Amino acid sequence: MKTIAAVLDAGNATRPFADTRPLRMARLDLAPPRAGELLVRIDAAGLCHSDLSVVNGDRNRPVPMALGHEACATVVAMGEGARFAVGDRVVLAFLPACGHCVACASGTPWLCAEAAAANGRGELIGGGCRLTEDDHAVHHHLGVSAFAGHAVIDQRSAVRIDGDVPPEIAALFGCAVLTGVGAVFNSAMVRPGEGVAIWGLGGVGLAALLGAVAAGAEPVIAIDPVAEKRALALELGARAAVHPDAAETTIAAHGGVAVAIESVGSGKVLAEAYRLTRRGGRTVTVGLPNPADPLTIPAISLVADAKTLVGSYMGSAIPARDVPRYIALWKAGRLPVERLLSGVRPLAEINAALDDLAAGTAIRQILLPAE
Repeated sequence: MKTIAAVLDAGNATRPFADTRPLRMARLDLAPPRAGELLVRIDAAGLCHSDLSVVNGDRNRPVPMALGHEACATVVAMGEGARFAVGDRVVLAFLPACGHCVACASGTPWLCAEAAAANGRGELIGGGCRLTEDDHAVHHHLGVSAFAGHAVIDQRSAVRIDGDVPPEIAALFGCAVLTGVGAVFNSAMVRPGEGVAIWGLGGVGLAALLGAVAAGAEPVIAIDPVAEKRALALELGARAAVHPDAAETTIAAHGGVAVAIESVGSGKVLAEAYRLTRRGGRTVTVGLPNPADPLTIPAISLVADAKTLVGSYMGSAIPARDVPRYIALWKAGRLPVERLLSGVRPLAEINAALDDLAAGTAIRQILLPAE
């Protein structure tokens, strides 16, 4: 079958993206699903900094590549042995777990070596690409390629959800919520009454803020240079929301924090978050910096201050477990993730949407395919 997808032909794109147009709308051939795979109709897809980092060259990926990794979809057809049904509503997860590597067998499927290798090659975990253009392969973005009308995915990239969740909300659970809330619940294991400071108030950072509030953290301090994002953080339950220049004095005034979460993707910001975590505390980083960006911290502090520095990939999540429980919290009114939604726009406006994301004027934009 044919599908329309947003394709990146080369990284290192420059702004304004609305003028340079790094992503083009292409009519691609989409092969049928193989054994254990699903053909899905994309209902809504979220635009994330991980997409931007591929476009601007911070994350090197094989091209051409059909981008998009945060989405809600509906199952249309299945390959042999698939454990879904036509019509199932699913949230797509950007890291399937093979189930048999050392990480999966050890209970840490978010570190699945086989899935990470497939994502790095721009292939599905079952091997190869299902997208072609003029008989040439088009790579998959994180096993999903959701900026399209339809996609073929491995069933291990899908989590079945109730059909009563609006697609534009459900899509957010595939990355922003899974990563941000997971960083709080799984990686930092925040306990009620612990102070939490969050650097960076994009989709992931604000999702972490929602998670911290739901976990009973006190105080929750939000840090970002954009005033509008700080105002939203206060509405979402932060005790204080400040410019990075005021982070140290604000944290000190509240008696310090046990947990710092860095979602900016900057070695410099991570070092600052670590420095301002109190003795015995945990610093968790979920941001994706440029691979050349270094981190410098005093080595002695790990011992003398008994601090812990934790990397959190995909919120240390097990999607089949965590997506349903986060949706349950949303239904109970404890995770108002709809507040992360900046707007809904057609997929054809993706380059302009990238500009809004890069400028910091949007948190999460949902793109709707034309098919």
